[in-house]
Amino acid sequence: MSFQHQSLAGGKWFELSLCSQMGNIGSEIGRAKRWQKKDQKNFEAAVFRAIELIDLTLSDVRWKHRSKEIARAKEVICDAYLDGKEYGSGFESLEKYFYHFAFAARNSIGK
Repeated sequence: MSFQHQSLAGGKWFELSLCSQMGNIGSEIGRAKRWQKKDQKNFEAAVFRAIELIDLTLSDVRWKHRSKEIARAKEVICDAYLDGKEYGSGFESLEKYFYHFAFAARNSIGK
C-alpha cells in the first residue's frame, strides 16, 4: 500500500502518544473543513489523509482497547465526507472533537 505519510507509516507514527496521533488527524480534519467549499481536490486530499492516519492509529497495538472509539471516529469522518447523510456529521464538530486531543498532546497531558 502506498502511504501519503511515508515517514509516519514507516514507524514514526507508532512512537507518538494517542493524543498526538489524534491531534494530527485533527489537523487534517481542519484542512478538510477549510477546503470543503473552496476546492474539491484539496478537500478530498485532506479527508483521505485523515482516514490514512486513522487507519495507522487503528493498527497501533497500544490502542487495541480504544479501537471502538477510533473506528467510530473514522466512521464519522466518512459520514461527514458524504455530507452527514447517516449521522448528521460535519467537519466543524469533528474539528472540535479532535482539538481536545491536540490540546492535551501540546500540554503533555496525554503522554
